[in-house]
Amino acid sequence: MRDPTTIFKGARITQMGLGLLGRGIGDAAFLARHGAELIVTDLKPREALTSSIEALAPYPSITYRLGAHELADFADRSLVLKGAGVPLDSPHIAHARNEGVPVDMSASLFARIADIPMVGITGTRGKSTVTHVVAHLLRHDDRTVLLGGNVRGVSNLALLDEVTPDATAVFELDSWQLQGFGEERSLDAEGVRQGPHSPRIAVFTTFMRDHMNYYKGDMERYFEDKAQIFLHQKEGDILVVGRDILTLLEPYRQRIRARIVVADADDVPPAWSVPLLGAHNRYNVGIAIAVARELGVDDAAIRSGVSSITPLPGRLEPVRTVGEVTIYNDNNATTPDAAAAALSALDPENKKCVVLIAGGAEKDIPVAPLLDGVRAHARACVLLPGTGTELLVREGGQEHFHRADTLEDAVTTALDLAQPGDCILFSPAFASFGMFANEYERNDRFIEYVNRL
Repeated sequence: MRDPTTIFKGARITQMGLGLLGRGIGDAAFLARHGAELIVTDLKPREALTSSIEALAPYPSITYRLGAHELADFADRSLVLKGAGVPLDSPHIAHARNEGVPVDMSASLFARIADIPMVGITGTRGKSTVTHVVAHLLRHDDRTVLLGGNVRGVSNLALLDEVTPDATAVFELDSWQLQGFGEERSLDAEGVRQGPHSPRIAVFTTFMRDHMNYYKGDMERYFEDKAQIFLHQKEGDILVVGRDILTLLEPYRQRIRARIVVADADDVPPAWSVPLLGAHNRYNVGIAIAVARELGVDDAAIRSGVSSITPLPGRLEPVRTVGEVTIYNDNNATTPDAAAAALSALDPENKKCVVLIAGGAEKDIPVAPLLDGVRAHARACVLLPGTGTELLVREGGQEHFHRADTLEDAVTTALDLAQPGDCILFSPAFASFGMFANEYERNDRFIEYVNRL
């Protein structure tokens, strides 16, 4: 890998999106530190981004355009660094392309510049768990791992400062980040514009209806973004695919050059203990095991690593026990299917021993799986305000839902409804918009309140 300063010094870069979660802050700091002539633009006004701007105070050379994007900032530039969630029909990105300005995203830019083996993991459900289990198994085998992609607070560009010849990048890649891998033009380590690319080891876990508010109901467009993880692989690369989506690859068979490895829960030997709850997590661990095997980790080391896995924050994470009621945080379950899977994991014998806290903003996804899960596994269901909640109530018919105006009220109500030996499951099933700035604020508020009980 070349010194990033030789790539970015003097480069005229527009970073589209700063945000409050740390990734945009780290990317901007990295680019400024390495000499880029940087414009940071965000639709949020300055007062909403105060903490992010204060964090970048050591870099007075950064120019800010806040509260709106200006077309002039997307022309005559060396690169536009696009943030996640930028609309598919963004006129500013279209203008950059019309002006011949390369567009890229931080994860794909890292991959091209770092030039180290990358395991890229995507899927509607399971990608976070598989990513962290793969990283855990490699570290357990004394490998150097750079964990990035869609990881809270981690700047992908800042990881370039940590690259070593023996490192392996393990990246969780959502559909937005994979748009960067499929961009027509971006910069390689020599600063030369190149075509689309994919990780050397691509992993595709599951595919379900999600983000339809962004994709406007177009599942094919959603899958096409996900498919960027394997469409540009070369001979000798590897595609590990969960058995659940194997048939979805058929239309792409003639375009896949990588060797396909099919994985599922059967990759976990029956005698092995998996500390993560639920059949869906045994499936996730099976995929991670297949990846570790492809990377040369032997089964003895894998088994030892699997036995020491711990739950991820916000994914069926046991928080504490109050009285005789255990409280679980499954904040990252943002679809009805995900919440239904969590209910099944905590109540495998259908004893209806779960009090569910759910609700939020809908993403144009059917709620029937969650209603089925509530009927089979929930003693009661406490709902937070939101458009998804109203949809759930409309379609639930005679289901007995309890309303709560705040997250704190929801927890208190759930504790009142729970019986000794029950568990409370916070598994929203919908997006956080409306009540919270983002899912991370929702997560932190829940943890803070439960720990104050």
